[in-house]
Amino acid sequence: MDILILIFLSSGLFLGWALGANDAANVFGTAVGSRMVRFSTAAIIASIFVILGATLSGSGAAHTLGKLGAVNALGGAFVVSLSAALTVLVMTKFELPVSTGQAVVGAIIGWNIFVGIDTETTVLFNILMTWVLCPVLSAVISIILYQIVKWFLNTIKLHILTLDWVSRTALIVAGAFGSYSLGANNIANVMGVFINAITLDDLTFGNITFNTAQQLFFVGALAIAIGIFTYSKRVMLTVGNSMMPLTPITAGVVVMAHSIVLFLFASEGLEYALASRGLPTIPLVPVSSSQAVVGAIIGIGLLKGGQELDWRVLGRIVTGWVTTPPIAMASSIFLLFFLQNVFSLMVYTPLHYQVNQHVQTEFNHQVDSNHNFSALYGQTFTDIRSFKQAMADVQLNDPQKKVLLELALIEPIAVDFSQLPEGWTEGLSKERYKAVEQLDGAEFQHAWQLLDALSAASHEWQMAEDNIINKQYNKRLKSDITTLLNHSFIH
Repeated sequence: MDILILIFLSSGLFLGWALGANDAANVFGTAVGSRMVRFSTAAIIASIFVILGATLSGSGAAHTLGKLGAVNALGGAFVVSLSAALTVLVMTKFELPVSTGQAVVGAIIGWNIFVGIDTETTVLFNILMTWVLCPVLSAVISIILYQIVKWFLNTIKLHILTLDWVSRTALIVAGAFGSYSLGANNIANVMGVFINAITLDDLTFGNITFNTAQQLFFVGALAIAIGIFTYSKRVMLTVGNSMMPLTPITAGVVVMAHSIVLFLFASEGLEYALASRGLPTIPLVPVSSSQAVVGAIIGIGLLKGGQELDWRVLGRIVTGWVTTPPIAMASSIFLLFFLQNVFSLMVYTPLHYQVNQHVQTEFNHQVDSNHNFSALYGQTFTDIRSFKQAMADVQLNDPQKKVLLELALIEPIAVDFSQLPEGWTEGLSKERYKAVEQLDGAEFQHAWQLLDALSAASHEWQMAEDNIINKQYNKRLKSDITTLLNHSFIH
């Protein structure tokens, strides 16, 4: 990995460390707080399974943050991660289990505001809804699990020594599952903003290939593990003891409820399984480990009447949740301005836009309309603000403006078949390989023109219907297209 990339990536690693010190502590906080599991044991298990979850299953939730704001410059990604990390660090200093995800979302919105890009309101609404749904769902699951466990123990009547062993084992198993779910769901908070700003060569070990995202996720997970070992114990004890006294049984229920919630919001396999059976799916969004574990504790506390809950501690935690996004947003805007104007650091890659007859024809085809953009012909807009101002003179609704923005984006491409990474074509079918080979030497002004040319050359380059069932197929196809754009074609 290039040394410059590592320098810019340092803020993401810092954020990973902060997540390990704060959010990751929630996985074993109740176990350590109830003194059923040693901190060193919890840290080792959490670190191993966080790394596995991030590397193997971290891609699902990462795409949601990319839709919220596609940070397209290393400098911008550096600032977004740094702003979120500083916010989480300050909250951790006050021993508050805040949400790293909320800090990242606030920082991304700050970047959007600074560069003049509209935040996708639909994506933001879905994320905000999960901030409400996560603790509520965790509370409901913890109540159900607690009732099941209570009935089971009253029926079986275990010996006290056996019960102690079962409780410790359950806490460790639940913690391992929770750590895997945490890595799968929250690695998007740590490295998601770098995916659009960094391109790395694929790494292959035997028959296993690690793309850019997986490499970033692995490095970020290592940072999380370091955070767990070095600074998480204080927050573990806050979650484990301060809100409500926890028995080993209730501690195990809290960890398992928290783990299930994180898994539900991170599993692409579960999403596909539900959709293929016609069942409603759960959005793949990075949710807060802190919110999940606090919600689980509240659920059990309310089930017991609410007298054991320390509402003052809960109030401090909720205050941290509410203040985290705006603090991260303000910090992001300030640091972006400071780095751009003091250090001349590029925090945003300028995008150029141009409307011509080809763009107009494609636009009318996609939205099934008959718009005329001839007044915009011959103009090149050097930033998104000026292009949006020009679009204001054309009668378009918000979805149509989004389509025109995507189509008018200038991405000059000269096809160079010799630049394909070695061995990459072995994974292509003959028809897809031939389609790429036929385009060698062709030039395009817009990326969508290349995709149209590939689709025309072979139906195997065409996206399937956009639904959950075809999600895995389209995801692999998009990955191949990204590889072509990053390696085979000189911009």
